[in-house]
Order: sequence, then structure tokens, then C-alpha cells
Amino acid sequence: MPQDAFNLRQIAKELKTLLVRGKINRIVQPNKDELSIHIYTGKSLLNLILSTNAQNARVCLSRTEKETPLVAPNFCMLLRKHLLNAEITNVEQIGFERIIALSLHCTSDFTSADRTLYCEIMGKYSNLVLVEEGVILGALKTTTLEENAHRILFAGAKYALPAPQDKASPLDKEALIQALAHPVGDEAEYLFTHVSGIAMATANDIVRTRPPRLSLAEHVYSYLFESENSPCVLYRGGVPFDFYAKAVPGATPFPTENEAQDAFFTYREKTKAFEGKRAKLKASVSNLIKKQEKNLARIYDKQKECESMEESRLKGELITSYLYLLKEGMDSCELINYYDPEGKTVKISLDKQLSPAQNAQRYYKKYNKMKRTLAALEPQLKKQLSELDYSRSVSHFIDAAESMTDLKEIEEELIELELIKAQPSGKRGEKKEAPLPFREFECEGFRILAGRNNKQNDRLLKSVSPSDIWLHVQKYHSSHVVILTEGKKVPDRVLERAGEICAYYSEAKGGNKVPVDYCERRFVKKPPKTNAGFVNYTDYKTMLVDPKP
Repeated sequence: MPQDAFNLRQIAKELKTLLVRGKINRIVQPNKDELSIHIYTGKSLLNLILSTNAQNARVCLSRTEKETPLVAPNFCMLLRKHLLNAEITNVEQIGFERIIALSLHCTSDFTSADRTLYCEIMGKYSNLVLVEEGVILGALKTTTLEENAHRILFAGAKYALPAPQDKASPLDKEALIQALAHPVGDEAEYLFTHVSGIAMATANDIVRTRPPRLSLAEHVYSYLFESENSPCVLYRGGVPFDFYAKAVPGATPFPTENEAQDAFFTYREKTKAFEGKRAKLKASVSNLIKKQEKNLARIYDKQKECESMEESRLKGELITSYLYLLKEGMDSCELINYYDPEGKTVKISLDKQLSPAQNAQRYYKKYNKMKRTLAALEPQLKKQLSELDYSRSVSHFIDAAESMTDLKEIEEELIELELIKAQPSGKRGEKKEAPLPFREFECEGFRILAGRNNKQNDRLLKSVSPSDIWLHVQKYHSSHVVILTEGKKVPDRVLERAGEICAYYSEAKGGNKVPVDYCERRFVKKPPKTNAGFVNYTDYKTMLVDPKP
């Protein structure tokens, strides 16, 4: 649901109840569009989020702690200077506008002042402005006279509210009745265009819930100011679709609108951050794969150039054998190939500047050069194929990642191998997270573990017993899967289930009858100095399974 004046009115009421007399003891700006203010109420510590992001603009309490940047931005420093230890004296909505004002009594050793932090929640025009006695002390997003002559937002200027819309205010009941006396056309559209502070989604819900006996104006006033709110979040496929102030069929109720909005926006921000991280890593690995494929193509081209190696050796040998027939100054010759059963001739081009013997040496040198090139290319080819295969495995695990921790582990893996550069986090007090646990399943009393990425595959291999059953999809990148046997014989159904899990977490996920190799862990070896996730295995059997989660 959009952050219109109606929703912000409910938020302001809840915040006033919870925050008045609370004191600000910490201010953090996690990113350029958001502030996190910690408020101690005497009973608990609450985290107030003020976001001016166009898609996630809001004022609400949150349970989610954001990371603290190493260097605080200017506006954050300004608020720390003026608002730390300030007492919140009031939280109110300005008129029926999309503005919430936090009134603050600020004291220090030498001064005492009343200040107001205006939270303007207006989509892409959202802003935070700190004001004292009507004068702006600072704004998160400033303007200049050239940019906006009607509304100036910079330190020292007089604070002015945004210009009101040419619509009826719901706070004026008489004006509301007059504006909605004779609605024309679609009622929701008419309501949206004639009443201020109401978004189209709210207008649609007002019309949907209107009882036949009430006029439109009476129902609008009742809906906005008199009827009871029932905050909720509507989920679709387990994913938050939207939040609402009024009850919606099939939605999950929340005790407060703050909690409903926090659940909705926290999920959306985490999803956006996760997908952004995935896209960034995917782009890095894709570029690496393209580079490796180019190097591989270059090796193949050089090998192709060396295909005539034996031909050069033969020509050198034939010239040497038939020197007595050749004379200096010849530009070509045709000699019998005594290796050919049919005795066919071979036409050989010669350099007129060289003697016949020198021409023979020229072909021998060409042959030896190609031979050395092929010898040098062989380890290069092996290395390049191994690196390309590894990069493709990383690409697969990026696609299969289910959490931010999954992606961070993959990023660490690439940084350790110097395949990508470590980016400075700029975060203070950032602790190294504990390794993510393996995916774990249970079948008929047996535990089945599956790695989430190459590093986890290596850890899984080290953590299990030699008699445990290890599985991997044949000729595809996949998670390593292990059945913990605890010395017991593994039933066929458990083995099949582990195979289905292994196939599901592989590149062959979309197919059927996927070949999965399995053997005891004792037959799986990791060669030294090989990439994470790489193993050799013997004494294995193969089964065909359909991928299943």
C-alpha cells in the first residue's frame, strides 16, 4: 500500500504513544537515503527508521539493525551534534499531509533549544529537514535557488511546507461533503483526484468497503478517522506482496502498523540487496568465464596452426634425401614420398635465396618450433580447462544461492583465489560471520547433508567419516551430498532420496533421469593445490534419479 497521508496518520499515532519522553542515544546513517535513530524510552531501546528511498520511503520502528559506516555522512554528523540526548516531546502528522514532525527538546551543558525534524515521505521527493525556530539547520537533500525558487532547502533558509494540493482536506468535514456531493464517473478515481492525502489504492479500498446506506463523503470520513484499523501483510507464495491498514481477506494480521510495515520493507530491502549482490557476483564470474573462453580459443587456434607439424618434418626429410637432385635458385620441387604406399609425389616450395640444404633446415626448424609450441600448450590447455570448469561451477552455485551468507562465502572464495578484488566494506565493527550450516535432510532415520558452494563442499568432505556415502551428479556441477551412515547399511530408498537431492542442487536440475555417482567417502580424494570443490573418486556406482527438492 502506498505511503499516503492516511497510512502515515496511523504510524504517527503509534509512534507518539511509544516514543514521547524517549531520549535519542544513537544516530546512524547506513546509506545515503536512510537514517536509523536509537531511542531509549525508559523501558526499552527502539530503532526508528527514517527512509527517503523512492521505493521504500517510510517512518517506522524496525527490529533490523543496519551496519554502521566507518565514516558518518555530513547530515548524520549534523543530527548527532544537535539531537543526541534530545527528548522527544511530540510526534504528529502535519495536517493531512505526508509529513511527520518529531518535536525534540535538546539540551547540552550550555544550551537548551526546541527543534523539529520533519520527515517528508513523498516518494522520490522524500526528505528529512532539521529546523529550529523556523530556520533550517540542515536537510538530507538540499536544493539551490537555481533548482527550486519556490521551496528552498538549505541551512539558514526559512522552512516552508510543500505547497498544498488543490483538493479537499479530509480534516474539513464540510469541505469533504461538498467535494464528494456529486461524484462523476469511477468513484475511486473521483475520490483520488478530489481529496488530498489519499492514494489510488486507498481510494479503491474505500469504495470497496463502502456500505450502501452511507454516502461517499460519510464513508470516507468514517474510514479515515473513525473505523478501527487492522494492520496486515498480504503474502503470495510465502512472499510479502503488500501491507494494509485495514483488514484484507487472506492477509496475515499484525499487532501494529509499524510491525506490518517493518515486515514488508525489511523483506523487500533484503531481497533487493540479495539480488544486487547476486547480479554483481554473476557479472564478475561471467566476465571471468568470457576471458577464460577467449584464452582457450587462442590455445585451440595455436594448436590448429601446429597441425602441419608432421608435414614440415616430412618436407625437410625429403629435401635431405633428394639433395642430389636439387639445385640452388629453385623456387619449388616435386619429390617422391617414399612413405606413401602408392609412391605419390609431394610438391615443396623452396626459398630461392637458400641452398637445398638450408631449405631442409628451414623446414626442420619450423617442425621443431611447432613441436615446442605444442608441448608448451599442453599444460596451458589443461590449466585453462580446469579454471574454466571451476568458474562455471561457481556460476552454478551463485544461481543456486539462497541467502546473503551463501553469496558472501562465494565472494570470499573468489577473493582468496584472487579471481576478484576485495572491496573495502567501509563498515565499523564488522565481524566475520560463522560459516553457514550445510543443507540438512532426514530420511528414514538417516541424516543427509549437502554443500551450498565449493568451500562448503570441501568442508563437508573433511567433516564426514570414511564409511559415509558420498554422491555427486555425473559430468555436471553439483553440490556434494553425504549420507551419514553411522555404521549402518543404507536402504535403497535413502540412497535414492539423497540422489534426488544431489540432482536438484545441480546444473541438471531441470532434467530427468539424471546420472548420480555414489561411493564411500574413503574413495573420494582431493588432490593437493586444486580449486575448492574439486575431487577425484573411484569404486563408484551410478543411479538414475529425477531431481527433487
